[in-house]
Amino acid sequence: MSEVASCVEPALAELLERSGLSALRLRGRRLLPIVQGGMGVGVSAHRLAGSVAALGGVGTLSSVDLRRHHPDLMDRTRGLGSGEAAKQAIDAANLEAIDREVAAARKCSAGRGLLAMNVMRAVSQYAASVKRALEAGIDAIVVGAGLPLDLPDLAQDHPKALLIPILSDSRGVQLLVKKWERKKRLPDAIVIEHPRLAGGHLGAAKVADLDDPRFDFERVLPETREFLHKAGIEREIPLIAAGGIRTHADIARVQSLGASAVQLGTPFAVTEEGDAHPEFKRVLAQAREEDMVEFTSVAGLPARAVLTPWLKAYLGIEAKLQAAARAKRRCTKAFDCLAQCGLRDGRPGWGQFCIDHQLAAALRGDVKKGLFFRGVGALPFGDQIRSVRELIERLLTPAAAA
Repeated sequence: MSEVASCVEPALAELLERSGLSALRLRGRRLLPIVQGGMGVGVSAHRLAGSVAALGGVGTLSSVDLRRHHPDLMDRTRGLGSGEAAKQAIDAANLEAIDREVAAARKCSAGRGLLAMNVMRAVSQYAASVKRALEAGIDAIVVGAGLPLDLPDLAQDHPKALLIPILSDSRGVQLLVKKWERKKRLPDAIVIEHPRLAGGHLGAAKVADLDDPRFDFERVLPETREFLHKAGIEREIPLIAAGGIRTHADIARVQSLGASAVQLGTPFAVTEEGDAHPEFKRVLAQAREEDMVEFTSVAGLPARAVLTPWLKAYLGIEAKLQAAARAKRRCTKAFDCLAQCGLRDGRPGWGQFCIDHQLAAALRGDVKKGLFFRGVGALPFGDQIRSVRELIERLLTPAAAA
C-alpha cells in the first residue's frame, strides 16, 4: 500500500486496492493502470497531463505545435510568410513551448504519477522534439504514427527516460523489439492500439484493414506476451491496451488478456481539465457513432473523426482533389509539420488538406472548420463534461458499485 501511495494520490490508491484491478508497474514505480493518450494539436497540454499525473496516472502531452497555447510565441511567429527562415522560427517556437509545457505539467503533477511526451514519428521535427522533451526532463517518450526504430539512438544520453512505442499488432512488436535489442535497449512498455477503436491517426495501412482480426485485443495481447516469453526477455514489458476503453469492465477484460494498463484519449479530452476549447469538448461529447467517419488522412494513414461540416464538404470533393494531386507545392503554413504530406507532396490517394490548419481550428472550438478526432464508444459520463478525478474514479469502480 505504501508503494502505491508514493506515486498515487492516497484516496485513489485506496480505490485501486478495492477495484480488483492491477496497478501499472513502470521502472520501479507503481501507478494507476490508466494512461491518458497524447492528443494534438494542443488537446493534451500541461493542464490535462499534469492533472492526470497528480492523481497517480500517466499524463501525456502531445508535442505537435504546442506554441498554440502560448500567445507570445504565436505573436512571434505570426505573419512570417514562407521559406526556410519562417520554418526555423516556428520550429524554434514549438521547441520552446515543449520546455514550458513540461515544466508546467511537472508543477501541476506535484511529484506524483508519471509524465510522458507523445511525439508522432511522421512529423518532420520528430527527432528534435524527442531530444528537447528529454532535455526538459520528461519521464517518458511515447511514439506512434510509424515505427520508431531509431528512438533508442535519440535517447542514448537519457538512460533513465522510459521509451514507449505505439504498435497495433504482434508482428510490429516482434520487429521493433528485435531491432531495439541490437541497440541494447528494450521498450519500457508498449501501447497496443486497436485501429478500429481508437481516434485520430490509426495503425493500419488503409481504411479497409481496420477490421482485420490481427488487431483484436483477444489475439494481439496473448500473441505479444507469448513472443516476449519465447524471446527470453527477463524483465516484463507492460502492455497498454488503447482504443475503445470506456469502463472498469473494459480494463478488467484487457488485463485478463495480458495487458497491464489501458490508454484513453477521448474521455480525457472532454474533461474539465482538457486543454481544448469548451466547444471542442461539446462536439466530442455529443457525437454518436452515426456521426463518425473513417477516411485517409493527409499523412496517408486511416483516421477516425466526427463528421463536421468541414469534413463532410471535404469528403464530397476528396476524389476530385486526389485525382488532381500531382506536383509538390510550397507549404502555406511556413513549416513542414509532416515529413510526408499528401497535400504538400502531391500524393494521390492521400488526404488533400492542411491537417495543422484543421486541427488548430478544432482546438479553438471552430465547428465549421475543425477536424475533431474521436474514438469508438459512448463516453463514461455521456455528454457531460466532468473532472479528471471523477473520470478516474469511475474507471476504477465496478459498474454495480458505481
